[in-house]
Amino acid sequence: MQYRPLGRTGIRVSSYCLGTMMFGKLANADHEACARIVHKALDFGINVVDTADAYSRGESEIIVGKALKGRRNDVVLATKAALPMGDDPNQRGNSRRWITRAVEGSLQRLQTDHIDLYQIHRLSPDADIEETLSALTDLMRAGKIRAFGASTVPASDIVEAQWTAERRGLARFRTEQPPYSILNRSIEREVLPACQRYGMGVMAWSPLAKGMLTGKYRRGEPPPDSLRVKFFPKAMSDAASLSAVEALIELAEDAGISLMHMALAFVLSHPALSAAIIGPRTLEQLDGLLAGADVVLSDDILDRIDEIVPPGCDVAPLEGAAYLPPAMTHSPLRRLPIGERAAA
Repeated sequence: MQYRPLGRTGIRVSSYCLGTMMFGKLANADHEACARIVHKALDFGINVVDTADAYSRGESEIIVGKALKGRRNDVVLATKAALPMGDDPNQRGNSRRWITRAVEGSLQRLQTDHIDLYQIHRLSPDADIEETLSALTDLMRAGKIRAFGASTVPASDIVEAQWTAERRGLARFRTEQPPYSILNRSIEREVLPACQRYGMGVMAWSPLAKGMLTGKYRRGEPPPDSLRVKFFPKAMSDAASLSAVEALIELAEDAGISLMHMALAFVLSHPALSAAIIGPRTLEQLDGLLAGADVVLSDDILDRIDEIVPPGCDVAPLEGAAYLPPAMTHSPLRRLPIGERAAA
């Protein structure tokens, strides 16, 4: 297993990060089976585990906490907060009030006294970034978290957060966790360069494009029975994605590797990347993913991938998983009041 810097935090992480979104009632409610996945990943050399309070409403964190007993000090433990954790409208978001409650809940479920990397799962437009950074800075100074970052943040907000931290004397986002795969390359335009400029570590989620790059989804064939199809029906049947997948399968076969391993190696070929997050539901899936840990792509293969999906382009729709800024979700921000339109 290769180990890479997590930005300029001084922490080194394995190039594969074990993601645990599939742990719990969402996909695998067998706690012992999930613990075996964690143990096998650690034995293989993976040293970073990523979870979130929202994964099965805390059950994933509970599983991870139990699985890491006796091995906690060997793991870079990452979790996230901001997504809803109840019907109360204040049980979510980026306010100081919620963040300070959320971290205590995560510490309890994870059975630890500190979190190595605490991440804001999504930005909240109604929370001032200074409010969020101030709360996270205090948690870091209290020793409850070692570093903090965010997930799926646009480049402009990354820059604003860095500037705010500098102006206000606050700690800053040290990592970003964006979606990145052969089918979703838009972050190459601005997000990854911004992360490099500020020395931020990058751990990419969905490097297999929600499973589209496993080779199980083929054009003209019925989709497999999977949770992905249930939650992302449009994305998993997208014609442009399936056409790209067919071309990528042919390329992988020419190279003598699996599409899945080519996809993971592609993500790790970018110099901004610290780790690719893998999210197995079963031990068999983990074995299949780990088999490609040593795959390195040649420049020729990377050039051919660029021909299929050009740099900086998104082919696959993220379908509700990406962060949408207020200007996209709140129509009054992009429309003049009707009485002013004619005058304008």
